Amino acid sequence: MNQPTGVRVFGAVNVTLLVLLCVVMLYPFVTVLAQSFSSSGAIEAGKVSLWPVGFNVDTYIAVTSNGTFWRNYGNTVLYTVVGTTIAMVLTTTYAYVLSKKHLKGRNALIGIAVFTMFFNGGLVPNYVLISSLGMKNTMWAIVLPNAVSVFNLLVMKSFFENLPKDIEEAAQIDGLGWYGIFGRIVLPLSKPVIATMVLFYSVQYWNDWFLAFLYLDKSELFPVTLFLRNLIAGASTSASEGAAAAETTTALVSSNIQAVTMVLTVIPILCVYPFVQRYFVSGIMLGSVKG
Repeated sequence: MNQPTGVRVFGAVNVTLLVLLCVVMLYPFVTVLAQSFSSSGAIEAGKVSLWPVGFNVDTYIAVTSNGTFWRNYGNTVLYTVVGTTIAMVLTTTYAYVLSKKHLKGRNALIGIAVFTMFFNGGLVPNYVLISSLGMKNTMWAIVLPNAVSVFNLLVMKSFFENLPKDIEEAAQIDGLGWYGIFGRIVLPLSKPVIATMVLFYSVQYWNDWFLAFLYLDKSELFPVTLFLRNLIAGASTSASEGAAAAETTTALVSSNIQAVTMVLTVIPILCVYPFVQRYFVSGIMLGSVKG
């Protein structure tokens, strides 16, 4: 079909802008990937851009040959899976409750949640609380403090508010209680926003190292992000085996270690994202229609 000139121009401009945007987004990642396989001298000389120069895998060998690295990698997977599961259970149930306008005290519950976005106890009180609860040097010090993101909570609340009320009323007429409606009706209809929140929480737990830095003293409990952080920083504490690895391999990997650590930590997220990306935009848009 012949299209008007204006439509063709508009389409060409859109395609050009999207291609340029893709190039801009991919360029940093491709550069980091190239640096991870380049020699230290080439990186220091600024010769690496989109293709490795002086192909080098010493850094990957130095990092991955350490048994602590794989143990910490397993810890990260465990923390991410457990933390995301707990976060999704709490966020979905709390958001569903808040979406019911007939709930007594609804505004107070929303206010309590929003209040935590602007105010918190602070670093020292949180440390004292975690220690007094006996969670220091345990997985729970990592997965529980950030179990509910208020932003994610509000997005899910808005999504639930936009679901057709007729479906829930029909389910009630058929004899389903609130738990049955939530589990058999609401959740299956909420796949886009659930997939989006799973991605958000997974990335949060996967990338987090600061809570582990505060609450974990045993290197066998470290997540891989803290191991690699110590490797980059050249930490020298006796409790950090990652620091010991850095001391023995600094001469080999000092220039491209940051590139290697970024590649190693981003690979799992890149593997998961294609399976949830089709829900990503729709989940955000549908959950943001109402405040």
